[in-house]
Amino acid sequence: MSVPSAALQRLRLRTELRKARQTANLTQREVAAAMEWSSAKLIRIEAGEVGISVNDLRSLLAFYGIDDRQRIDELLALARSSRKMPFTEYRDLYDKDFLQFLALEQAAWITRQYGPLVIPGTLQTEEYMRAVMRAFDPHATEEVIDRAVEGRTARQEVLEDTEGRGFFYVLDESVLRRVCGGNSVMRKQLEHIADLSTRPNITIKILPFSSGAHPGILGPFTVFEFQAEEMENALFVEDSRGNTFAVNSAEETRRYLERFWELEDLSVDGDVETLLRRLAVRMEEGGDDLAKLLKEDAD
Repeated sequence: MSVPSAALQRLRLRTELRKARQTANLTQREVAAAMEWSSAKLIRIEAGEVGISVNDLRSLLAFYGIDDRQRIDELLALARSSRKMPFTEYRDLYDKDFLQFLALEQAAWITRQYGPLVIPGTLQTEEYMRAVMRAFDPHATEEVIDRAVEGRTARQEVLEDTEGRGFFYVLDESVLRRVCGGNSVMRKQLEHIADLSTRPNITIKILPFSSGAHPGILGPFTVFEFQAEEMENALFVEDSRGNTFAVNSAEETRRYLERFWELEDLSVDGDVETLLRRLAVRMEEGGDDLAKLLKEDAD
């Protein structure tokens, strides 16, 4: 698939440009002033939010004192191949931070996502999507919702790549118990997650209410890891307004990765698929909490 390649190329270029500036002992402000750019332009290039033209890149590399022809050609090739990023046709629906999130989601070798509020988009059924979207924006037209569903469904194609890529999810019990779209919609949604949990490249954990206060109470987050050793892990968190934004700190990303592992340790042991299917059956009967089902197992 060519789309993830573009995202990876931009990530690699971003990493190389940061290293080149740091090797030259220059600040972003100094470089922007010398290039007669705004500081925001350089910041966005180094963050991977926007691409860089071949001409601008040539000038930048010359300013950094890079004259090795092979390295210049490699970086120019990265710039050329990173122009077409995934999901740009949805610019009218998604802000730049979420577009960057989507690009990394397509490119990551390992995705770790914690969902304490709603089921993560890559795991949602269409009916669940529509229920959540209408709740989030009750004034949205059917046309807008249809396009948003189309975009979210396209995201889910990434799960079909079973060639070594891994997807790890921790779902809070509240996500499974919160009825979005009615009991019938939730039953189908839970059955869908149960089906996905059987795939070898997908691991789903459930964090029960009984875990009490835990490291995930600050909100949802996603950590992306990449196969290439030179690629840094990427962290995205979601704020109280539902906006997803990147955290450009290696130390903070490491802490969130450790937080995810802690949440996995606090999650329910045992057969998640069976538990999800039992929850699905009982959903249309009025539902049961996880503690009751686990107690029945113990008895």
